[in-house]
Amino acid sequence: MRVPRFVKLAVLAVRDLIASAGPVVFIVIGVLIAAYVYLEPQPPKTVRLATGPAGSAYAEFGRRYATALRANGITVVEQATSGSLDNLRLLREGQADVGFVRGGAADPVADEEAGLTSLGALFYEPLWIFYRQEALPEPTPARSARPARRSAPAITSLAQLKDLRVNVGTPGSGVPEVFERMLRANRLDPPQMRLSQLEQAPATEALEAGLLDVVVLASAPQSPLVQRLLRTPGVALADLGQAEAYTRIFPFFSAVDLPRGVVDLAADVPPHDVAMLAATTSLLTREDTHPALRQLFAQAAQGIHSGAGWFNGARDFPNTRTSELPVSPEGDRAINGTPPFWQRFLPFWASNLVERMWLVLGGLVVLLLPLSRIVPPLYTFRVRRRVFRWYARLREIEAKVDAGTGERNELLDELDELDRVANKVTVPLSYAQELYMLRNNIHAVRKRLLAKRPAAAGTGPAPSPSP
Repeated sequence: MRVPRFVKLAVLAVRDLIASAGPVVFIVIGVLIAAYVYLEPQPPKTVRLATGPAGSAYAEFGRRYATALRANGITVVEQATSGSLDNLRLLREGQADVGFVRGGAADPVADEEAGLTSLGALFYEPLWIFYRQEALPEPTPARSARPARRSAPAITSLAQLKDLRVNVGTPGSGVPEVFERMLRANRLDPPQMRLSQLEQAPATEALEAGLLDVVVLASAPQSPLVQRLLRTPGVALADLGQAEAYTRIFPFFSAVDLPRGVVDLAADVPPHDVAMLAATTSLLTREDTHPALRQLFAQAAQGIHSGAGWFNGARDFPNTRTSELPVSPEGDRAINGTPPFWQRFLPFWASNLVERMWLVLGGLVVLLLPLSRIVPPLYTFRVRRRVFRWYARLREIEAKVDAGTGERNELLDELDELDRVANKVTVPLSYAQELYMLRNNIHAVRKRLLAKRPAAAGTGPAPSPSP
């Protein structure tokens, strides 16, 4: 079955185009593969997040981040720890990729040199000093003509903790170290009180059972244990009137107020504004954590921490102002910049691929501009080559005609065969002129051959004329 001429022409045109553009395509594919291997644009499918003890705000936020990243196909492995110092240790040792770290725990110089960066400050982490009111001595009533109404005992200074049973948290949380510095600023030594280092949940239960007098927690208000103690009858919150003084001595602290009634308006909890100290917790990461993962965490932080809270207004967090370590480009862009427009239209994997390889893609566009000029001449050469290759054979026949060598009939047969071959050559219409020129040249050589005397076409001497 004969193949229609237009089908053959189409197949040849595609083949020529592929052969002509092939080198350029191979160069582009090679550059893309090399860039993909070198840049590794797609992140790992799992990431390790150092959170905190069970029941803490760190653990609660860890679950929120896991949910947010799961939507993009990333599995967050939540690593339960004792707190900030444990998280910092795991980050330094490379056993965690991201972690919550409270202000005052990191070493800004050493940790920056160790390759740790911040994704932004996330929230205030107040220092909650809960105490059992019945554990305090009754205040001495002032002498007056009329008996004064007795007020409940309250802690307004750390000096009042002397001789009390105080739990300051586990060493890995960083609270014991900070609290010890605060005690020394008040000229109190740890032996002057009965200190313990229980975890948050057991310490909360011991305070409610009367086995402890004071529990010190450093946690966000979202912590279930904090919420629980704020509503426990007989348990009050220390009102530190010297909060501003502490911020001058310890720069990582900020003076904040717990507004009256913010816990429960109907029950008026707390019954008055409470002066407190708070550190700013940041989300730290390692420089070798994949940039796409850092970007996902920074973007998730916008939705998790941007709302108004007990100690901050809406959009106060996340921020780059109160972070102790340098903020990574991903964190700064998510907080202070505008996300690329293509993120609104592309899925995460495609958007990330464009963002990580845009420089390579731009370079390829610049490279393709000169390379693309090579394709048309190559295509033209391949098409014309199908015609021009027969000129060599035509030249040989023409040389024999001019030299008078070769049998005339043999040369005519060669020209006829060459004409039949040329008639079967298929070229696009735009190149048909070259084909017709070949056939015209064949015809011209044939005419020259026929115009010669028969004797000139043979190889022997011309026959003598008869008498």
